[in-house]
Amino acid sequence: MVIIVIIAGGSGTRLWPLSTPEYPKHLLKIGDSTESILQITYRRARRLTNKIYIVSEQSHAEHVKDQIADMNKSRLIVEPARRGTANCIVAALAILAQSEDPDEPIAFIHADHYIRDVAGFVNSFKLAAEMSKTQKRIVLIGVEPTYPATGFGYIKKDGQLDKEHFVYKVNSFKEKPDFKTAQKYYRSGEYLWNCGYFVGSINTFKHKMESYAPDLLDSFNKLSTVQVAVFNETYLTLKDQAIDYALIEKVKDLLVIPAGFDWKDVGSFADLSDVVESDELGNYMAGDVYLDEVSNSFVDNKEAKPVVVIGLDNIVVVNTDKGILVATKDMSQKVGDMAKKISEWRGAK
Repeated sequence: MVIIVIIAGGSGTRLWPLSTPEYPKHLLKIGDSTESILQITYRRARRLTNKIYIVSEQSHAEHVKDQIADMNKSRLIVEPARRGTANCIVAALAILAQSEDPDEPIAFIHADHYIRDVAGFVNSFKLAAEMSKTQKRIVLIGVEPTYPATGFGYIKKDGQLDKEHFVYKVNSFKEKPDFKTAQKYYRSGEYLWNCGYFVGSINTFKHKMESYAPDLLDSFNKLSTVQVAVFNETYLTLKDQAIDYALIEKVKDLLVIPAGFDWKDVGSFADLSDVVESDELGNYMAGDVYLDEVSNSFVDNKEAKPVVVIGLDNIVVVNTDKGILVATKDMSQKVGDMAKKISEWRGAK
């Protein structure tokens, strides 16, 4: 058996103005889907286990409850405020320790990743859970690169653990590289994209924190309380940290499994364009939209007034009551930065 913890956080900026800090992307329905990304993730997790927890920031918790109506509400872990993935995961471990077997593998996944091959997802995480339990190690799942990406971190493999399984030791982690370095990683076949998936039991994580991140173990002990008020007060004192830097990249005996499924982090409108249904010209249209000699574009209109685009290629146009975005797809990675600047500018007025 395996437990799944879905990390449902996010600042809601990278797909602005479709998503906002109050309603981030994992709560959105993508394209013609009748389900949100979170709902699709939850349904996929149900194929693996019925023990599913969700970690949500307080301002989104009611939306999560509404969308995942059949979930046991005691399995919704609410952060009083965001304090980074390290504290999010430590909090989940502390709460699960109160009721779950401390040697049962826990798989941490993200609410906003797009995966079509559910059977491959299930098989990969079953193997990761099995290896984590028998080896008493943290096991990562990395994605085979399909192009020399500069927007992802990389995991370098260090030889196969045994001849029976496609499980590898981890040599090192690499930051988001420049293009030439990414080409080298891609051609070598020695690297996987680091998508932030890892599996380990409560006892395994505690042992690794004791050795490599005693500050996180201290936070775990402080958060191990059933009193919500005490938990919240303690959580708000914690320093914002990413789990990669705080723990994972320090551990010396990690294992990694190449994912047996397709994967996309819907982190920009260029990514979003790849997962929605487009017409024969490569255009996605939603709402009251009119195009003339337009190709390879994403146009989404959430308001009653018409949106007209003429003679453009490879663009994004989004109109909502929160704002209007016009960008080339190639520059859509900058949307998150601009959304944050808008908040700063508007707050300064």
